[in-house]
Amino acid sequence: MNRHINSHYTNLRSLCKLLKFHVLLRTLSLTGVFLCLFVMFISSWYYAIAAMFIAGCIYKYIEYRGAEKEWGDGFRGLALSAARYSLLRLEEGPPHTKNWRPQIMVFAKVDSNSLDIKHKKLFAFSSQLKAGKGLTLVCTCLEGEFDTVTYSQQQAAKQSISRSMNQEKVKGFSNVLVTHNVKEGMSYFVQAAGLGGLRHNCVVIGWPQRWRQSKHSATKVDVFLHTIKTVISSKLALLIPKGIDYWPDSGDKLGGYIDVWWIVHDGGLLMLLPFLLKQHKTWKNCPLRIFTVAQMEDNSIQMKKDLKAWVYALRIEAEVEVIEIADNDISAYTYERTLRMEQRTEMLKQMQMQTEAAKSEKSVRFARRKSSTPSMTPSVNLSDLPPPETISPPPSFTVQEATPEPSPERRLVPKETSNAVAKKEDVPNQPFNASKLLSLKPDESNVRRMNTAVKLNEAIVTKSHSSKLVILNLPGIPKSLSPQWSQHYMEFLEVLTEGLERVLMVRGGGREVITIYS
Repeated sequence: MNRHINSHYTNLRSLCKLLKFHVLLRTLSLTGVFLCLFVMFISSWYYAIAAMFIAGCIYKYIEYRGAEKEWGDGFRGLALSAARYSLLRLEEGPPHTKNWRPQIMVFAKVDSNSLDIKHKKLFAFSSQLKAGKGLTLVCTCLEGEFDTVTYSQQQAAKQSISRSMNQEKVKGFSNVLVTHNVKEGMSYFVQAAGLGGLRHNCVVIGWPQRWRQSKHSATKVDVFLHTIKTVISSKLALLIPKGIDYWPDSGDKLGGYIDVWWIVHDGGLLMLLPFLLKQHKTWKNCPLRIFTVAQMEDNSIQMKKDLKAWVYALRIEAEVEVIEIADNDISAYTYERTLRMEQRTEMLKQMQMQTEAAKSEKSVRFARRKSSTPSMTPSVNLSDLPPPETISPPPSFTVQEATPEPSPERRLVPKETSNAVAKKEDVPNQPFNASKLLSLKPDESNVRRMNTAVKLNEAIVTKSHSSKLVILNLPGIPKSLSPQWSQHYMEFLEVLTEGLERVLMVRGGGREVITIYS
């Protein structure tokens, strides 16, 4: 009994203290108001009356017009209002050349089972390139139909991307799209991602590793090249890091060279990228070297002087060197490399034809099995038949025996159907033609392209085999993305970058022109 009385007494005391505290706060507030009014009237009574009148008018005006209120947290509402105001202030169109900065979209690939990021070093690359500034969008596509199951997978993949971004200190946003066609999903991201003026102007795509050995080689190459073509058509800059698994972590510090092989003038994006990388502590101690390619008939001395003056005007510290490549005869190695490329393409073509023939034969067998099943004849009411003069003559029929039953039943089959089935049955399963591969002669244009790639690779490996990073132009993609040309283009890129550990292939979008006034 005493215990209950003590507890009630304690609660009553705490309540009294709380009431006294509130009364004390109100008393202090009222005291402060009266003191302020007293000071105002002592200083100047007519100014005090005028100030009180103006404050009352403002209060009544706000009460009459109605004040907008944000539901929820006031700071969040203020942040949303500021974000909306800033987005509306941004230009809808492309920014001016002097205001161009890389706003990156990174295409990340997730494992289909565990939904983990496959190449996390892509985030390290984007973090080192941006140094925690600007916009970074990380996107990926999941193949399938969107439902409750794929929705949970979508959220899990998004959380996995967010964790990887936090680990690499990448400040940005992530997005996951569930689509039936990964190629179309990536095209959608390139065209429609972003909000208003806050859009990407640079796309990062990882190099498809082991694209030759993969059983889905054609699909992987098709998605990769289609995305490149979409980026180029959208007038966006494109970055393709090759050897991303050997990319340094953000906490590492390197000390080798960064070599820029400026083969095609693309507006100066190749000069801007190493400058941005050197702002990060990982690449800060790496000196820059710029190589440009010249023919034997070019004035190499004048080219070197002009390039040095241009680099000095850009306030970039770099060594400049002009490499002369002789246009001599095609070597036996180049011819053999081109022959192997075309033999591989022809072999893949024959394998694809065999696969299609097998699928066609399977469908023909299914059609034969379906047509050999006896059908039930429906009952017909004679009163429902049309008059004799309106009945068209029946088609000619042939007699065919049903194969599955031991006692065959005779049934009527139209001649057109039997002829079509007979034609489909004659689809041959063509054997692998090895003699055609051995007698194959490489195309002359492919030999010339391969010769250029081999000579450039020899020059790059000779000068930059020990460099920490090689940055070069991405060759133009063929207009026709047929399977044959796609395989040839990938083979040319492999030859061009062979023997190099880290390569960054770059293609400008035409809007990132770097001048001495930038």
